[in-house]
Amino acid sequence: MQYTCSYSSPLGEMLIASDGSAVTGLWFIGQKYFGSTLEAEYAEKALPVFGQTVRWLDDYFQGNVPMEMPPVSFNSSSFRIRVWKLPMEIPYGHTVTYGEIARTLETQTGRCVSAQAVGGAVGHNPVSIIVPCHRVIGSNGLTGYAGGLDKKLALLRRSEERRVGKECRSRWSPYH
Repeated sequence: MQYTCSYSSPLGEMLIASDGSAVTGLWFIGQKYFGSTLEAEYAEKALPVFGQTVRWLDDYFQGNVPMEMPPVSFNSSSFRIRVWKLPMEIPYGHTVTYGEIARTLETQTGRCVSAQAVGGAVGHNPVSIIVPCHRVIGSNGLTGYAGGLDKKLALLRRSEERRVGKECRSRWSPYH
């Protein structure tokens, strides 16, 4: 059984999903792929993981660097899960490109990975903000975001990532 909880962010209403112990989804209401990991049946329920997630989101939206990340659980292909874990390593206030993530995956797996494949996986990230896919940009600057480019830009600004485009790419990167 899955459970849900609503959250009012400064950027719009959100829905948090959980399997009872970990976050399995966090979406802006109406975004592309909204509820993509939700089972047909789910119930709204107060859970400790929702309290932890709300505190984390409150810290984030107040401009703080949240410390204790709520547990996250993914249910997807091994490729997508591998891609979704990499943005969690991007430091607050930094960005990386889809190509940098592709090169990291190539190094880890020994297999060719395209930036477009990474972009497709990043676009289907079911746990917005906590898995900071908004920190992944194109080689030529700001590109798509399932929640909308306006939200991506606002999230980048909230993370003090004020320079958007080539000059925004981090000089630090675990992806080199």
